[in-house]
Amino acid sequence: MKPYQNIPIEDCGEPLISIPLEKFAIQLPHPYEKLGAEYGDKSPYCLRQGVLEALEMAQFLLNKSHPGWQLKLYDAYRPVGVQQFMVDYTFDSLLKEYGWEYHSISAQQRQQVWEKVYQLWAAPSTDPATPPPHSTGAAIDLTLVDQTGTTLAMGGEIDELSPRSHPDYYANSKELPEKKYHRYRQVLNQVMTNVGFVRHPEEWWHFSLGDQMWAWLYNQKNPDNLKTARYGRV
Repeated sequence: MKPYQNIPIEDCGEPLISIPLEKFAIQLPHPYEKLGAEYGDKSPYCLRQGVLEALEMAQFLLNKSHPGWQLKLYDAYRPVGVQQFMVDYTFDSLLKEYGWEYHSISAQQRQQVWEKVYQLWAAPSTDPATPPPHSTGAAIDLTLVDQTGTTLAMGGEIDELSPRSHPDYYANSKELPEKKYHRYRQVLNQVMTNVGFVRHPEEWWHFSLGDQMWAWLYNQKNPDNLKTARYGRV
């Protein structure tokens, strides 16, 4: 269990709403559907109503400070079944990277791979008390595109299992390209946090509003005004 999963949930009952994709840049086909993940009758491009309203305001602020720029949506709502698919996919990908066969590795090696997987992915829990963040409709993965429609280089890919995924990885770099990466990450963080989102402490691309992680990060800074999560698993 991750620390944020101890936060109580009092779901406010807001519905999942389809994201108006014309307002944002998107990646099609959806990256996880392209890998074979099945969403059934649910669209990956959905969010809780209040989260979507905040995202639209973030896009407004971005366009005001950087005319023509857009938020580029990578992933939003993720059913638990898709979470399980991506956990398994990442496990298999790491085995290939290491050149290991599942049936010939030791228990220690298997544990090593799983620890790496869960550095990135939340467990695909079906327990209502411990939902994966994206399964609440309150988390989103995204990046930036400029006025030409070019996806900006952020110094690492979304879902990258690497130290480069840490939001401040390039903060102290003196190299011009790396200073740009950090500046772009700061722009993304600023427009998102200005409307109420919080950024995952280890992933520059992941933001949430109203889920357990959001409440946990808020409570660390405000121990005298504790919040509960308002969005549980959908």
